[in-house]
Amino acid sequence: MKNKTRILTGSLIVLILTLSIVVVAQVSRPYRNGSVWSVSYIQMKPGMENAYLNYIATDWKRSQEALKKDRQIISYKVMTTETHGKDDWNIMLMTEYKDMATREANEAKEDNLYQTVLGNDEKQMQGYRDRLQIREVLEVRTAREIVLEPRR
Repeated sequence: MKNKTRILTGSLIVLILTLSIVVVAQVSRPYRNGSVWSVSYIQMKPGMENAYLNYIATDWKRSQEALKKDRQIISYKVMTTETHGKDDWNIMLMTEYKDMATREANEAKEDNLYQTVLGNDEKQMQGYRDRLQIREVLEVRTAREIVLEPRR
């Protein structure tokens, strides 16, 4: 009698677990993961907007176009806005990657491309120092786009 109760209890537990797995497997989400964005929030210093936008339209754009041509990124965008306080950003730089794995896998390749397009480490560091006079990087974030369609 004790064995029958154990077998019945065990069978019942296995049945419940099996049904639970089937129910979980049937959950469908009305969205899917999309591309990954690197978003930089920049504050252009007063009176330096033209100088920084000239950098964006030349060196930054040239490096983004090279990354795009090499298929390391999908796209890039630049957005400006008015500030709402002294510590607020007024330009946002966005770079779109296929996914996080692709972004991480191409880090060394991206560094090499910058060496070709922008110059050696010393030249790039001088560019960073020069840009400190005209802008401040407030924050850099990574964001994942959510596509409001189910996975196919």
